[in-house]
Amino acid sequence: MSTEDLTQLEQPIATPHVCDGGNLDCGSGLLLVIRKAMDVVPQGDVLEIRSTEFSVCNDLPAWCRMTENPYLGWKEGETTNSFFVRRGGKIEDVQAELEKARNYRFQTRIRWKGDSTATVYARNHSFSLGQPASFDVQDVAPSALEYLLGSLGGCLVMGLQIHASRKGVKIEQIELALNAKPDNLLVFLGLEEDGHAGLAEISGTAYVESDAPLSRIRELWEHTLRVSPVTNTLLRGAKLNLQVHSLD
Repeated sequence: MSTEDLTQLEQPIATPHVCDGGNLDCGSGLLLVIRKAMDVVPQGDVLEIRSTEFSVCNDLPAWCRMTENPYLGWKEGETTNSFFVRRGGKIEDVQAELEKARNYRFQTRIRWKGDSTATVYARNHSFSLGQPASFDVQDVAPSALEYLLGSLGGCLVMGLQIHASRKGVKIEQIELALNAKPDNLLVFLGLEEDGHAGLAEISGTAYVESDAPLSRIRELWEHTLRVSPVTNTLLRGAKLNLQVHSLD
């Protein structure tokens, strides 16, 4: 990366073409937001990209070189930074890039080797997972149902702060408390047959610290619930296609 990539502009470039990425970084979807916004910018015009994520300053120039959209520099603002890119002559197949994102498949690998935990591998991460469900006060690892609640809560907390940042709403902190009631966990233990071992109800309350009015926070919360990947998975029910094979 050349040193001019990090050079701030003395003044922002006035343009009617603006996309606000909030605190997304280039690896978490910002480039898709930029591609879609750039697709409607006339050749030679400038797109202003707003982001609070400073890594964009390092990553965006590389994308600009690859896509032949000249990077013009960035300007620090009071609440967000602005990055300026001129629409170049190269025509990108934006629909093809969006189609790749639609068809992306997430992958994990889970391995059990004889003790009371399994290890979950996901990209460059791994973590221990305990029993499917546990009544114990302490365990060596959270249960599968607790990870499910954690996954839902994490999706909502992180989603709310991302959507708020893209709307210019600053959130200081969020805490979400969740609780869940199984339909009949005794089915899993083989003690009863009525009902099922899955969760019948999940309840929770989010506590948000922000200068924005509660009505605005509630709007963002409703939007977060509507587009949350994990919430939609639970509400709509993913099609399961699970098989077992022998290692022989």
